[in-house]
Amino acid sequence: MTHRIAQRQVPSREKMKALRWLSLLGPGLITGASDDDPSGIGTYAQAGAQFGSGMTWAMVLTFPLMACVQIISARVGRVTGKELAANLSSVLPRWFLIVLLVALFATNALNIGADLAAMGEAMALLVPGSAVGYAFAFGLTSGAAIIFVPYSRYVRVLKWLTLVLLAYVGSVFVVDVPWRTVLHDVLVPPLRMDPAYLQTLVAVLGTTISPYLFFWQSAQEVEEQEAAPQDAPLKVAPAQAGRQLRKVRIDTVVGMALSNLVGIFIMLTTAATLHQAGIRDIESAAQAAQALKPIGGSFASALFAGGIIGTGLLAIPVLAASCAYALTGALGLERGLEKKPQAAPAFYGTIALATAIGILLPVLHVNAMRALVLTAVVNGVIAVPLLIALMKVAQSTSVMGEFTLGRGLAMAGWTTTALMTLAAFGLLL
Repeated sequence: MTHRIAQRQVPSREKMKALRWLSLLGPGLITGASDDDPSGIGTYAQAGAQFGSGMTWAMVLTFPLMACVQIISARVGRVTGKELAANLSSVLPRWFLIVLLVALFATNALNIGADLAAMGEAMALLVPGSAVGYAFAFGLTSGAAIIFVPYSRYVRVLKWLTLVLLAYVGSVFVVDVPWRTVLHDVLVPPLRMDPAYLQTLVAVLGTTISPYLFFWQSAQEVEEQEAAPQDAPLKVAPAQAGRQLRKVRIDTVVGMALSNLVGIFIMLTTAATLHQAGIRDIESAAQAAQALKPIGGSFASALFAGGIIGTGLLAIPVLAASCAYALTGALGLERGLEKKPQAAPAFYGTIALATAIGILLPVLHVNAMRALVLTAVVNGVIAVPLLIALMKVAQSTSVMGEFTLGRGLAMAGWTTTALMTLAAFGLLL
């Protein structure tokens, strides 16, 4: 009898252990998943179609750099109890910070528009109808949800939406991937110095390490901290540091690993199908899904299109809210997704305006790819001063107290800053 009771208890313990691990995942997981938005999918699809698996090494290279920058951003939020923009004002002139953040707002609005256009086109592939109409509906739904649904409830939806990334894991296994070639290209990168290769490489770097991700994850750490009565900023509750910083590391590493792994799978799917078939020019994620159908089959195409819609629903709230956190944080205005709209009008007004501009782009038939080229250039330029300021904040004892960066994180952060500086020059050239 006792043996039977013990047998029944084993699954319960395993379930509790799994739930404990899942409880460690939050801002980092959502941040990583939102990085694979439809515009990012389009960039990875183009890299795979144009160069096969020859760009996969870049995703492996950027993973530790991306993870370190996001850990630093999250750490600033957890230690100080304030979002990144509020902390950056201590090391940057306010006028300069506002200029950078207005540029961030503009690029995020354009990115939302490009994502909505791709989502509308993807939906039209699955259910015949107006791509513009679908884009409009997706925009309204996403905007209304993030404005009127409290963060504590909406974040659960965002966590579940990260599962749509499994569509791209699945799509790899329904096409014929030359794994030996992939392994060779990761270990021995087939570097080229021609403009097309360098432009795509810079686009991949810019898509992977994006400024809006810094602000979003830092803000979500603050939101989670405020939502838990037992938690406090680590500067005033250093005893909590071990548990909280461990959670930040695990959450962020898992989220960034998932993000980059999915990026690799997207490249491999289009490399094994479109590149092999001689299709080298892809202008959008939806076009990649459409082009996959006669080569990879209807199932691969449907998986790819469904992933575009799901990742878009995840990314649009992140894009809209991240610039709202940044602008209102720099100006010292009320902000937070847990607050009601009337309590933080500037914050929710910024979200509504960014979403409205995004909705207008597909309605007015603005070229999504040109918008994405512009956002890549602007994001690449503003990432450099923002990263420099982030590193100065994270190494400032007056801001971080005893929780300034260790040598490893500091080296990784400055390495990423140097890499993004080179990328910015590449974009401008």
